[in-house]
Amino acid sequence: MRRRHLQHQDVMARINVTPMVDVMVFLLIFFVATASFVKESGIEINRPNAQTVTKKEKDNIIIAISKEGEIWMEKRRLDIRMVRPQIERLHAENPEGAVIILADRDASTGATVQVLDQVRLAGVTNVSIAATRPEATR
Repeated sequence: MRRRHLQHQDVMARINVTPMVDVMVFLLIFFVATASFVKESGIEINRPNAQTVTKKEKDNIIIAISKEGEIWMEKRRLDIRMVRPQIERLHAENPEGAVIILADRDASTGATVQVLDQVRLAGVTNVSIAATRPEATR
């Protein structure tokens, strides 16, 4: 009788983890499929403040302009002449996306206008200049 009781405990001590593994795999697939991947420009930008900041939700084409006037896209430095072909290519891949220009607050207006001009020549009309919302004054 004692031997039969020990065998019963061995059977009860085993836990089937297969359903838990299935749930974890399902959650992993769900999070990977719904994750939003952000394309970075490749440099750190100090954005200017603006009261009318709105958030863009779709995949966007991001162009960064440093305070030295360097133009960056997809973690690569570009010459102004390369902006238009790059924008045309990326816009063809994602026609719904907007172009966001991340110009450093100390960047020259001329560099920003040149980039904006190249973006519009590439056929993109949905263009925004990134800014941060200033903290509320007390």
